[in-house]
Order: sequence, then C-alpha cells, then structure tokens
Amino acid sequence: MQRFIKTGLVVALASAGMAQAATELVIATVNNGHMIEMQKLTPFFEKANPDIKLKWVTLEEGTLRQRVTTDIATKGGQFDVMTIGMYEAPIWSKKGWLLPIATDAAYDVDDLLPAIRAGLSLDGKLYASPFYGESSMLMYRKDLADKVGFKMPDQPTWTQVKEFADKANDPKGGVYGMCLRGKPGWGDNMAFLSTLVNTYGGQWFDMKWQPQIDTKPWKDAINFYVDIMKKDGPPGASANSFNENLALFNEGKCAMWVDATIAASFISDPKQSKVADKVAFAQAPTAVTPKGANWLWAWSLAIPASSTKVDAAQTFIKWATSKDYIKLVAKETGWNTVPTGTRKSTYQTPEFLKASKFAEAEKKAIDTANPNDSTLPKSPYVGVQYAAIPEFQAIGVAVGQQMSAALSGKVTVDEALKTSQTAAEREMKKGGYYK
Repeated sequence: MQRFIKTGLVVALASAGMAQAATELVIATVNNGHMIEMQKLTPFFEKANPDIKLKWVTLEEGTLRQRVTTDIATKGGQFDVMTIGMYEAPIWSKKGWLLPIATDAAYDVDDLLPAIRAGLSLDGKLYASPFYGESSMLMYRKDLADKVGFKMPDQPTWTQVKEFADKANDPKGGVYGMCLRGKPGWGDNMAFLSTLVNTYGGQWFDMKWQPQIDTKPWKDAINFYVDIMKKDGPPGASANSFNENLALFNEGKCAMWVDATIAASFISDPKQSKVADKVAFAQAPTAVTPKGANWLWAWSLAIPASSTKVDAAQTFIKWATSKDYIKLVAKETGWNTVPTGTRKSTYQTPEFLKASKFAEAEKKAIDTANPNDSTLPKSPYVGVQYAAIPEFQAIGVAVGQQMSAALSGKVTVDEALKTSQTAAEREMKKGGYYK
C-alpha cells in the first residue's frame, strides 16, 4: 500500500512538472532593428502565454537565408518559426515546405496591404505573415539640398539625383553625395541593382528564360552605379549593405540613400539619428522607365512543415504580426518606431501619420510596386528585385559578387557582366530551362 502511494505521488509530481514545462519555440530571425525590438518585447508575449518560451536565433541577412533554406530543404527541424521573405514564400509553399497561417477574425487578414498579402499567399491561403513590409525610396538631406540650391522632385530621375550627389559630395567635410549597397548578395547589392537595371529598361531573363545580363541596359545601369559611387560614394562601399548605410546616414555622412522604405523610421528617429530633423523623402529614381524602379518585400514569419510545435508557433505569429503588436510598440517606444508596410489600419492611425513624416511616400512606394509587371520588355518571372524561381538564389549570389568586384575596381564592368552572364546561363541550363 505504501509503495502504491509513493508511486502515485511520483506520477502526480511528474504530471505537475509536465504541466509546468513550457513549449520552447525556436525562432530564426534577421538582425534588423524591428526584429531586435520584437525580441525586447518577448516578456509581454511570455506573460500572456506562460506555456510558451521564446528562443531567438538572430543572424545577419545572408547567413539567415542560408541556414533556413538548408534547414527547410533537409527537413532539419531546427526552427519552429522562420523569418522569410516574398521570394521564399511562394516557392516554398508550392513545395509543401510551409504550413498555412491560421488566421481568425481578430487577426483581420483583409487589413493586410493587398500587394503584400498577395506576395505571401498561394491559392488564396496565407503561408507567411508579414512582420514588416517595404518598398524602396530615396532618402535625402533637405538641409544639404537647400545649401546647394537643389530642389528634389517627388519622382526624380537618376540624372537629377547625380546632379545633387555631385554638388553635395564633400569628403573632407565628412559627407558623401550618395550611399548605396555594395555588399554582395542576391538580397544585398542585387536587391538595389535589380531595380536600377529595371528602370534602365533591363531584365534578368527574356521570355525564353535566356539571361540578359550582358545587354545594353545592364551595362548602362552598372556603369552609372560604379561611376556615381566612385565619385560620390563613401570609401569601402563594396562592403556596405542596409545596416552599414543606415549607420552612415544616421551619423550624417550621406547626402542621399536609396534603400528600403523601412529605413525611414530609423533615420527620422532622434534617438538613433543625428540628422533626424533634416531628412526628406522622394520616390525611387527612374531612368528609361518607371517600371520596377522600386522593389517590394516583406520580412515575414512562417512555420516550416517540419515543426512539431505548430499550435505554439501559430499563437506567436498571430501575436507578432497583429494590430495589437503595432499598438504595443507604439506604447513602448512611440508611433514613429512601429513596423510599417503591412496593414492598412496603420496608415489610418492619426498618431502614426503625425509622428511619421515618411508615411505617405512609403505607402505610395509599396502601392506602386508591381511584381507581376516590373520590366519594360515582357518577362516570364514574378518579382521586382528578384525572379521567383529556385535557381535565382545561386544566380543572384554569383552576380552580386561580380558587381561588388566591379565597384571595388577588381574587375571592369564589362568583365563582371560577361562572367555573370556565363554563370547565369550555366545555372539555367542546369535547371532545364533550355539546352
């Protein structure tokens, strides 16, 4: 009898321990400002959901992409929630690698901006929930424009932008006329350069899937890029991507910067930026055509099919991408710091509009980006700053390395384009697009 009581007590204690053991969610994310803020707000989620504990794996953008791609392709099961973008979402959902997001009335999926929602859906189902969305635009120092007598149009051309860059460039004074991405990577320098090529009338592939990298539009675009950066860019630009240029701009060292609209909330925040009261915004510059001049992207949260903690993952994602989360950030750090580019309701909130002088330009850029019609000649792929095919990742990385080498002067532009064309042709033949 005594033995039974002891055994029963052990079972009861074990059951109590199991009831208290929280589910640990492993979340892979990128080291961008909004994600860092989300990690700081972990206690709010864990207090509301005491049965779930969050474990963060925070990685630099390129490393994140490699880790999550390898994990999901091999069904490794390292992560329960992955931060992915609009490139991965349609490809991975078609392969059955992602689980649909379980939305409810409180989540209000119809509140998501149409362009963002469409890019993360397959057959009407949402497969990744947008944490923040973005396009790209021009951010500039209004005080420097006034100083040199330059008036920036709302929709400038690259010729006009270069005029201002030349006038504002003052290396001895610690100000560079133009900051642009140079760090190699399909989501680093090639995100920007693809939009530059688009507006110069170029494309990644023609309707027969033949790579078009050695064509005139590419040559014109990349020569312009290398020229403006050599003349007006900061030293070591071939190592700079989003975070590096953000730091330069916040230190007052960039007269202009064309990059993700999400940067606007950081450079206009006096807690982060020395020039917060001097910045202004315009649409991404155009050249031959406005098509594809500004990209479309959303860093989003998704659940790999290999996850064994699906219910907890759904609970976390709904919290992190909800209207209430945006209000929580506003309460904790201010409306000018909330993750933007995902919900219509954010742009209908008077407090946000008052605190965020970039709101109108940001929303216009997102609304006008069209992944289904982003090039002057007709293209067979979906995507503005990428082509939504599995082979693009390898191609974009290879081309990005060549463009970075051209920027640093290790190879000529013509050599970089020729090598890139050969690499792209090899990947497309290997993928069976043509013989």
